[in-house]
Amino acid sequence: MGTRIVVAMSGGVDSSVAAALLHEQGDEVIGVTMQLWGKDVCASSATRLCCSVRDAMDAKAVAKRLGIRHEVLELEQAFRTNVIDYFVESYHAGLTPNPCIACNDHIKFGALLRHADARECSLIATGHYARSSADVEHGRYLLKRAATPEKDQSYVLFNLTQAQLSRARFPIGELSKSRVRQIARSLGLATADKPDSQDVCFIRDRDKNGFLRRELGVADAPGPIMDVEGRVLGAHHGLLGYTIGQREGLGIATGKPLYVVAMDQPRNRLIVGSREDLLSPTLTAERVNWVSVEAPNEPLRAWAKIRSRHEAAAAWIAPAESGRVRVEFDEPQSAITPGQAVVFYDGELVLGGGWIAK
Repeated sequence: MGTRIVVAMSGGVDSSVAAALLHEQGDEVIGVTMQLWGKDVCASSATRLCCSVRDAMDAKAVAKRLGIRHEVLELEQAFRTNVIDYFVESYHAGLTPNPCIACNDHIKFGALLRHADARECSLIATGHYARSSADVEHGRYLLKRAATPEKDQSYVLFNLTQAQLSRARFPIGELSKSRVRQIARSLGLATADKPDSQDVCFIRDRDKNGFLRRELGVADAPGPIMDVEGRVLGAHHGLLGYTIGQREGLGIATGKPLYVVAMDQPRNRLIVGSREDLLSPTLTAERVNWVSVEAPNEPLRAWAKIRSRHEAAAAWIAPAESGRVRVEFDEPQSAITPGQAVVFYDGELVLGGGWIAK
């Protein structure tokens, strides 16, 4: 028998194939489906949530097909505290959060690792499109991009610690999505042609602003929409839920495209401007985690990615006070958004990243 390993099985095709590959190579696999959201939401069949009853049933069916053990792990309170509350409180503070990173930090590589310990499993695996390897010379584990760039999910894994990364495996990191589905079909897995989940997994109706209002128990507070020169162009219905770079839903017509460039919360003002007004040559990041390398003592060259679908841009990364870094781009970048992550790359290697402060 090979390594005893817990596989996070969401009920999707990626994690199904991850479990299948590990089982095929002789590992002792325990499939674990994490129940993250309340039963009132999980029971819904009209929405694509990653914690629905249907997903748990699909994961169980895959486990049965493979002949592996399957468990459901109740993590509703941990998910509420570490992901949903963080999401809501960030927007309330005028930030744009990334709940997927929080989920990876606290749930998939936090609570799931503790569950693996309880099951005497030395490793955990997920269906992320990413890769890892051991750097024996420097005594570290390395996080790398997926082999297929368009599916790469290394951005949302930058905050893993060395302890977490040393026990993590990404079995599909070398594969394309089409190959993953092909493998699932060849094994007769029920998830082979299942659509990918979309959007924020815990917002069932895709109405982010409505969700935030319900969670915070606040009504919209109307205020002015102003341009960068201080002219009033219209009125907004409440700052909650707006994001830097947003163009749709502003409700004003000026004959030229306008974008959200800032939110002045103390005065309840929404500031809009042109695409050029969104450009910035620098950012400051805090709570920086150097996942694959030691923290640098001097500026280094890297490629910096300011959101998950952003094309990484060439930059200098310079250490700053209190563990922060200052990122200076070769070319100004658009819609740098406080609350989002900035992740640093050297080729396929994920150096680390941090949270955009300003």
